[in-house]
Amino acid sequence: MIGVPMPNPRDSIITNLNQQLDQFFGAGNTVQLIASGVSGETSLSGASGHSERLRTERDKLAPMLKALAATGITSSAAATQTRIRQKRIELIAREHGFKFASSK
Repeated sequence: MIGVPMPNPRDSIITNLNQQLDQFFGAGNTVQLIASGVSGETSLSGASGHSERLRTERDKLAPMLKALAATGITSSAAATQTRIRQKRIELIAREHGFKFASSK
């Protein structure tokens, strides 16, 4: 209709959401607190199997790298010695809770 103001779409969405909230709480449902970073969603791309395989490979390298870290060398020296990328070595150290000496 010409000359008749259009209703604001945002207002109708807010009204609908408020109605749904009233129905939810009116039915006796309660709010659940979900911890940050926790989700029930999983990826459907199939990458989780690949990620798990990479993680198990890193877990196999961890004891050797932890022994190297205990000798007091830096992550770059460990990378040179083991021919593993430094970023991967630092990731393994972070995942397993040990640190390499800092370079000065």
